Amino acid sequence: GPGTSSHAAGNLLETTALLLGRVRAGDASARERLVERYLPALRRWAHGRLPARARDLLETDDLVQNALLRALDHVKGFEPRWQGAFLGYIKQTLLNLIRDEIRRAGRRPGHDALDEGLPGALPSPIEAAIGREKLERYEKALATLPGEQQEAIVMRVEMGFGYDEIAGALGSPSANAARMMVTRALIRLGEAFDGKA
Repeated sequence: GPGTSSHAAGNLLETTALLLGRVRAGDASARERLVERYLPALRRWAHGRLPARARDLLETDDLVQNALLRALDHVKGFEPRWQGAFLGYIKQTLLNLIRDEIRRAGRRPGHDALDEGLPGALPSPIEAAIGREKLERYEKALATLPGEQQEAIVMRVEMGFGYDEIAGALGSPSANAARMMVTRALIRLGEAFDGKA
């Protein structure tokens, strides 16, 4: 289909910042390209963050799309320098929607109450793998990094983007430069995680 060209060189020159600027100006095609760029990765991310019981109850793909569209709807109210935290903002919007949905599902008849101690009562795959305390430390450490470094880590580690895609999204000159940016960001994240930052 028409979406298969998303990795073409022309599209990679359209950084997330540039596309966000166009969305602010009301450009519907820029909005579509941002959705095309982030939706598949955000869906993968959500499947890793949602507990299995919640995934059974929710239309994860609809939630992800709603969060992305909601974030894009609010883009006009942000300063241009906010662009480095784009994924962080979508992640927070998505987590809020997920929590609301799980609470709503817990109140429906026929379901066990799901909302006690949310979301701690239901460990997600990533929590099960590294533990809740480590996940919270990771999120806190991530929040101390500059926006662009946060973005690079989330794209690479949490969403599985390739270095060429990260370069395109962040306006890095090459895949190699993006790899170096991710490496530096991970070193800084490690220092913050260990309390050395």
